[in-house]
Parts: sequence; structure tokens; C-alpha cells
Amino acid sequence: MALIQKVKENFGKRFLQKEIASMHRDKTMLNLSEAKTVALLFNADDREEFELVKKYVTYLKELRKKVKIIGYFTTKELMSMSYSKLDYTFFSAKELTWFQKPTDLYINNFIAEEHDILLDLNIHDCFPLTYIAAISKSKCKVGKYTEEFSEIYDLMIETDLSKGMKYFLRNVDTYIDMLNKKTNPAAAENQI
Repeated sequence: MALIQKVKENFGKRFLQKEIASMHRDKTMLNLSEAKTVALLFNADDREEFELVKKYVTYLKELRKKVKIIGYFTTKELMSMSYSKLDYTFFSAKELTWFQKPTDLYINNFIAEEHDILLDLNIHDCFPLTYIAAISKSKCKVGKYTEEFSEIYDLMIETDLSKGMKYFLRNVDTYIDMLNKKTNPAAAENQI
């Protein structure tokens, strides 16, 4: 079964490379204080990571950001969890083409929307989430460092993944906060 999954992902990666080569989007490096909309992608299989994502979403909302979240379950069925149906959208392996491309209408709309920042919290290399991040029209894309898909992200964060999602989220905040500090006079004043 794992071999078939690898074959599907390899086909998916080939299709994705072609889509990346033909797409255009307006890139704008924004820090969190400048962003109005933030999109999150994450693997929802791990309940502990899901709870961390929910806390992070609360934090973003406290900063008055409009947040859209997509979670992916590697199973064919969605697991039952408590969450706000207004904020979160989930999809499962059942909603993928043979080569791992998500097919849900909501995901297509999500991809087409120009979010200020897209945070790909996909620390476990889940291809359907990578696919969404790659073809998203978001202005600033942030994700973990990966040489294979370096053209996807505007900011890549190298992190010790053995330390988990909490550590990765701290690094995301730290590095996003550094963006445009030199060109933003108000931010420079706040550092003094």
C-alpha cells in the first residue's frame, strides 16, 4: 500500500511542477501586523497538534485577523473533533484525485483567494496540503524549509521538527514578525 501511495505522490509532484511553472501571483512580503487575512493549512490527524492550531487561531483572532483554516485527514473519513464549523474546513483522502490533488469546491475557492499570508503548518510533508500551498494565490506564503519545493514559499523556516508543532509555531511568529521591519518606520520606532 505504501508503494502505491508513493507512486501517486510522484505523479502528483510532476503535475504540480507543471502547474507551478505556469502560474503567476503577486508576491508581497508582509509581517503579521500588516496582514488583514491569514490562511492556515494543517494536518488534522494529530489531536494534540489540532489543539495547538486552535490556540494559534484564537491568538490570530485576538490580533483582529480574518482567519481561514483548512485541515486534512489522511483517512477516508473525517474524525470527530470539537471545532467551530464557521472557521474550519476539513477534507479527507476521499476528496483527492488519483494523483493526490484536492477536488473540493471550497478548496478551489480557498486557492483562488488572495490571502495576505498563508501559513503552511504542514510539518509532516502531507502532499495534498503542499499542493494547496503551491498553487494558492496568497500574497505571502510561509512554510517549513524543504529543498524539493523551495519555489512554493516566500519565507521558509528551517526548524527541528522533532520539537513539534509548538516549536514550529514559535519560529513562524518570530520570523514573520521580522519581515519588513527595516522598511516600516512605525515598526522601527517600536523597537527603540
